[in-house]
Amino acid sequence: MLYIVSTPIGNLKDITLRAIETLKAVDLIAAEDTRHTKILCKEYGIDTPLTSYFEHNQFKKGDFILKQLQEGKSVALVTDAGTPGISDPGYKLINLAKQYNIAISVVPGPVALIAALSLSGFPSDRFAFEGFLPVKEGQRRKKLESLKGEERTVIFYESPHRLLKSLEDFKEVLDDPKLFVGRELTKKFEEGIEAKAGELIQHFSRKGVKGEMVVILNRS
Repeated sequence: MLYIVSTPIGNLKDITLRAIETLKAVDLIAAEDTRHTKILCKEYGIDTPLTSYFEHNQFKKGDFILKQLQEGKSVALVTDAGTPGISDPGYKLINLAKQYNIAISVVPGPVALIAALSLSGFPSDRFAFEGFLPVKEGQRRKKLESLKGEERTVIFYESPHRLLKSLEDFKEVLDDPKLFVGRELTKKFEEGIEAKAGELIQHFSRKGVKGEMVVILNRS
C-alpha cells in the first residue's frame, strides 16, 4: 500500500492522529527532505526508516520505492509541508504506483493554499490554483496577462526572494489589483495582509520578506 500522508505546513501540532499512526505503521517513509521529516518524526516518536524522494532523484528512487511496494511493503509518501502532490513531484510516484496496480490510500490534512484561502475571506466558491509563478519576468508577465479575464479567485505560491518582483508585475499587468498575502501560516509569526499590490510592495519593502508565501488574487 502507498499512503499519501499530509503533514503540517508549519505548526507541528497540526498533524492528524491518523497520520501519526500511519507513519508509525508503514515500513518506509518517502520524504522530500529527510532532514526536515526527521524533525517531525522525533516530535512524535516515529522511528520508521526514511528515504529521500524529490525532483532530482525521482526516477532512481521511484524504481526503488516501487520495488518495495511490489515486495509487499507499505510506504508513506510525505512532502516537506502539507499534502504530497501539490507543487512537488509526489504525483509522479502516485502515478507510477497506479500503473503497476499498487493500492493507494490518502491520509488528508493541511495544505497551504486552502489555509490561506480560508484566512483571506476572498470568494471561495470558485477558485484556481496556479502553483508557483514563472521565475523569468517575461514568462511571469505572460501568465498574469492570461488572467485578465479570469473571474475566479486565483491562488499562487511564491518564494520570499521573488515576492517583490512578482508584486510589481501584478501591479503593472493587472492594474494594481487587490491581493492577499499569507506568510508563515500556522507559525509564530503568521501574517495575513490584504491590500492592493502597490501597498503590499511598500509593506514588504519596509518590513522585509521572510518565509514561504501564498498570494491570492481577488477577481470579484
